[in-house]
Amino acid sequence: MAAEPVKPKTSPKSIKFLFGGLAGMGATVFVQPLDLVKNRMQLSGQGSKAREYKTSLHAVASILRNEGFRGIYTGLSAGLLRQATYTTTRLGIYTVLFERLSKADGTPPNFFIKALIGMTAGAIGAFVGTPAEVALIRMTADGRLPSDQRRGYTNVFNALIRITREEGVTTLWRGCIPTMARAVVVNAAQLASYSQSKQALLDTGYFRDDILCHFCASMISGLVTTAASMPVDIVKTRIQNMKMIDGKPEYKNGLDVLVKVVGREGFFSLWKGFTPYYARLGPHTVLTFIFLEQMNKFYKIYFLDS
Repeated sequence: MAAEPVKPKTSPKSIKFLFGGLAGMGATVFVQPLDLVKNRMQLSGQGSKAREYKTSLHAVASILRNEGFRGIYTGLSAGLLRQATYTTTRLGIYTVLFERLSKADGTPPNFFIKALIGMTAGAIGAFVGTPAEVALIRMTADGRLPSDQRRGYTNVFNALIRITREEGVTTLWRGCIPTMARAVVVNAAQLASYSQSKQALLDTGYFRDDILCHFCASMISGLVTTAASMPVDIVKTRIQNMKMIDGKPEYKNGLDVLVKVVGREGFFSLWKGFTPYYARLGPHTVLTFIFLEQMNKFYKIYFLDS
């Protein structure tokens, strides 16, 4: 009888989760200013107010002028915590399921299975990371408000403690449903399209499994994700930043956000902040997967093959 094919050795699950979080955190250090601009653009012109920022460059110039260089890194601690929770969970689960559903000879799952894996990993990761997401949205939005209306969180842990004390622990999961919905869209597009793009590039024969291939696959993945997820992202941002007005929330639910944004600001306002969104998502996708691939490669060289 022919011996059954043996799957190649892989790193332990704990290492996959650790590398996923570290890769996301490393990428966040570089793209946090773009995340700040994206959030400000999505909140600009909210309700009946005039749009505060005409373009992304106008937003950057305004933030630098009014808040200084440190102002563009507002919310970095929340961004890092989001990656430590959301990205660790999502990439860890994706990697484990991807390997579990690969064939014994190493053949990867088909596109639809990849998409299903991505959506499952994204939804679970989003639920775990929602408290950090709420803190991030509020911290990055604070600088656009008059000084007497600012929440004034000093760091992510101060934000989480104050939100729990002042508004109740359930507020940490405000906007959980649109956050999970966005994550399903993002991960179905991002993780599956990354794997698919990388495989397609390798199949052309013009690419090797190196940084150039990872970069090109990541940029394609980021573009697909941006186009698909922006309307859901603006719903998430508006709900997590909303305040109570006369004892009532500004928005009843995600559908109410969509109706009000389209009715008051126009249909294409759902894609408000497209440039900083892709400018953030593209490089973040690139850096995350490059860091992840490099850490996996070094781990394989020094621990699995030694």
